[in-house]
Amino acid sequence: MKRILTVLVVMVFVLSAVNCASWSKTVKGGVIGGAGGAVLGGVIGHAAGNTVLGAIIGAAVGGAAGAIIGSYMDKQAAEIQRDLEGAEVQRIGEGIKITFDSGILYDIDKSDLRPVSQTNLTNLAKILNKYPDTNILIEGHTDNTGTDEHNMTLSKDRAQSVALYLSASEVKSERFSITGYGETQPIVANDTVEGRQKNRRVDIAIIANDKLKKAAQEQAKG
Repeated sequence: MKRILTVLVVMVFVLSAVNCASWSKTVKGGVIGGAGGAVLGGVIGHAAGNTVLGAIIGAAVGGAAGAIIGSYMDKQAAEIQRDLEGAEVQRIGEGIKITFDSGILYDIDKSDLRPVSQTNLTNLAKILNKYPDTNILIEGHTDNTGTDEHNMTLSKDRAQSVALYLSASEVKSERFSITGYGETQPIVANDTVEGRQKNRRVDIAIIANDKLKKAAQEQAKG
């Protein structure tokens, strides 16, 4: 709860400071980046225990260039939302966060992708290839059932299996950063069956690569 409150306080401070309550997601992305992306991303990511969120905020360039990147992400996020089933898609700052419940992707305690998840990832790959100027962070997470070592290995294997499938679907592997966090980043308490289910997940962050940032900055100069 303290982590969530800290995140909310930081976000409210940034958005209130620039009086942007009625702005679009695209413009908000620019403002958040302009507030100091690297510093703010580190603060929020650490406070939330959520490195995907920190990566998205920290990668922001801000200003008019950030708004241009935001527009690029708006279009991509809309297609992902349309074509992916059972995944949570969020537009945050200048990036996109996708969360897959592990029950959609894998059988219990396994890292082999289920057939339904392969369909989802095939659809995702098509969109990622349509918008090539991004980097993709893939993180695996587990609940606290089992040993720390087992959970860490399982989370890494699950993130790797997603990356391998996307790569086999012609998404360039150099776009990927792959990490497993085991049970260290729960989003809710692990004291119920429902809570543990939510914590077993794969998070994906989509952020602008250097090529897109440079192009946006050049376009912003006019």
